[in-house]
Amino acid sequence: MDAKGAAQPTEYDAYVGRQERISDVLDRHRVADLAALLDLDIKTIAPNETLPPLAHWLYFNPWTRQSELGEDGHPRRGEFMPPVTLPRRMFAGGRVSFHANLPLGQPAERLSTIAAIQRKSGASGDLVFVTVRHEIFGAHGLAIEEEQDIVYRGEIAPGSQESAKAEPQPASIEAGSVVKQIRVDPVLLFRFSALTSNGHRIHYDYPYATGVELYPGLVVHGPLQAIMMLALVQEHFPEPIVRFTFQARRPLFDTSPFVCVARRTEAGVDASTRDAIGHVCTKASVTFA
Repeated sequence: MDAKGAAQPTEYDAYVGRQERISDVLDRHRVADLAALLDLDIKTIAPNETLPPLAHWLYFNPWTRQSELGEDGHPRRGEFMPPVTLPRRMFAGGRVSFHANLPLGQPAERLSTIAAIQRKSGASGDLVFVTVRHEIFGAHGLAIEEEQDIVYRGEIAPGSQESAKAEPQPASIEAGSVVKQIRVDPVLLFRFSALTSNGHRIHYDYPYATGVELYPGLVVHGPLQAIMMLALVQEHFPEPIVRFTFQARRPLFDTSPFVCVARRTEAGVDASTRDAIGHVCTKASVTFA
C-alpha cells in the first residue's frame, strides 16, 4: 500500500499523452487590453511589438458552448482534460521557458499534451494533480514551452479539518525588496476572466464563491498574480527573461489589498504575492538570459 500522501496510479491514466492543437492569431488588441487592465500603455509591455512574457495566456482559449459548461463555469471534463470527479479546481503553478519572440499580428499554434496525472491523499482529503505541457510555435519554430499544474480537490464542509487548520506565520519582507500594493475588485477580476476566456465562477460570482465553494471572497486568479509579479520585475529589472516558474501556496482573495514583492538574487529574481496579513500566497522565480 502506498504511504499516505504519496502519488498513486489513477483511473484517468488513459488520458496521459492525449493531445490537442489550437491555432490563433496573436492580435495586438488583446495585449492592449492586458496593458489597460494593468493600468499601463501597450508600449510599456510590448515595446518591440512582440508578445510580452506570459501574454500567451490570452490566446488559444476557444469558447465552449454554454450547454457544455459544468456548474463551476469550466468546460465539462472528459474531452481533453480527464473526467476528474472532484469538484474544486485550482491552478497550482507552472514552469514557462521562453525560446524566441513571437511578433504581434502573426499566427501561432499551441500543442497541448496531458503529461502526468497523479492522485494523492492527505489531511485535506483526496487530490488529483494534472500536469499539462504546452508548446507554442511561431513562424520560426518552438517559441514557448510551459508546464501547468492543475489540482482537483473535494468539497470543504464548514468546520472541517481543512477549514479549521492553523494559519502559518506571516513571512517578513526581505531587505532590498521592491514592493507594490495592489487592490483588486470584482470588475478587475471579471475583466481578466473575460480576457482569458476563463468562466470559473470563483473569480467573479460572489454567491457561488462564498456559498458553494465556501471561500471568504472572490479568488484572485493565479495567472493574474503571476502577470502582476512579472510586471513588477520588468519595471525594476528590465532584462530579457528566459524562464518563469511559480507555485500557489494559498488562495488570495479580493477582501483586502495585497502586495507584490520582488528581490534580486544571484540566480535572477524571486517574487511573491502576500495578503494583507503577510502570508505568501504565490511564489515565483525569474531567470534572465
